[in-house]
Amino acid sequence: MKIAVLKEQADGERRVAATPETVRKLVALGATLAVEAGAGEAASFSDDDYAGAGAVVGSSADTMAGAGIVLAVQGPDPASLAGLADGAWLVGGLDPFGSRDRVDAYAAAGWEALAMDLMPRITRAQSMDILSSQSNLSGYKAVLDAAAEYGRAFPMMMTAAGTVSAARVFVMGVGVAGLQAIATARRLGAQVSATDVRSATREQILSLGAKPVFVENVAGIEGEGSGGYAGEMSPEYRAAQAELVSGHLAKQDVVITTALIPGRAAPRLISDAQLASMRPGSVVVDLAVEQGGNVEGAVAGQVVTRHGVRIVGHRNVPSRLAADASALFARNLYNFLSAFWDKDAARPVLDAEIGDAIRLTRGGQVVNQRLLA
Repeated sequence: MKIAVLKEQADGERRVAATPETVRKLVALGATLAVEAGAGEAASFSDDDYAGAGAVVGSSADTMAGAGIVLAVQGPDPASLAGLADGAWLVGGLDPFGSRDRVDAYAAAGWEALAMDLMPRITRAQSMDILSSQSNLSGYKAVLDAAAEYGRAFPMMMTAAGTVSAARVFVMGVGVAGLQAIATARRLGAQVSATDVRSATREQILSLGAKPVFVENVAGIEGEGSGGYAGEMSPEYRAAQAELVSGHLAKQDVVITTALIPGRAAPRLISDAQLASMRPGSVVVDLAVEQGGNVEGAVAGQVVTRHGVRIVGHRNVPSRLAADASALFARNLYNFLSAFWDKDAARPVLDAEIGDAIRLTRGGQVVNQRLLA
């Protein structure tokens, strides 16, 4: 089985889908690894590193020739995969809801597209979950980005000239990214609070030393959707939450929003009026900006100022930590392939539970039920 790793094509994408570490492990399974020259350069992995790990480094055409599996961070342009054999696997973060035309093209070409971003949230798939590994880094980087934009110190400082108060940080959405944001802000010495529509996250917030901010005694507080994601809230809950959050936002120095609902636009958490209530010099980091944004006025790929508040909307935050993000992403892919590797067949053979969840295309058709619904 030949596994190909191409240089990422998306603008600003610095990650790579395999590292010398995972190349070495895949070769040990019995696979042949081919890596396009320069594929890991932006993530600080040289061609010599890959060659030393056992990969064949060459041109894009040579890398693709005869490949049975292609690994990618983001779904490649179908035109770049010309010559890929019918039935070959394309494995990576394929953004099936946001890139449906590309998925249709994969189907028309006869490839089997496997979207790692649809990996089910079950215990045995945790080590394969690219969303969790990348979100963890996003939460960390969001705090550093906020600190860079905020014109003051994060921790309380007591000096002979007087005391500097600790920054007040509010995290909205306590998934993987939110939890890491809480932990990072706490490590930097900030006074941290957090909220989520899922009441089960209260204990997680407290365990990290932050203050939970929750609506009480209103229908819809549970907020638990499928797969551990937040679901839609009742109108009563949304109104109560908006009132509670408005009062809390006005007192905050830094706000980090992380709320996403798979397959849908990001929910609006902060309105323009709420931004106007914040003090000039405050900072808001919107980690959902590429899915429409949690913050009114956030612009993908830009840092903008509204009402004196800096709104940070960096694209592709994990890619801004390319070496670590690539290492985690590549391990997710290796864990996936190795878990299903059949030594006799010399290739991975998927089971129904995970295969049906992540398979987008097969036999020239789009087959994923979430895309067909």
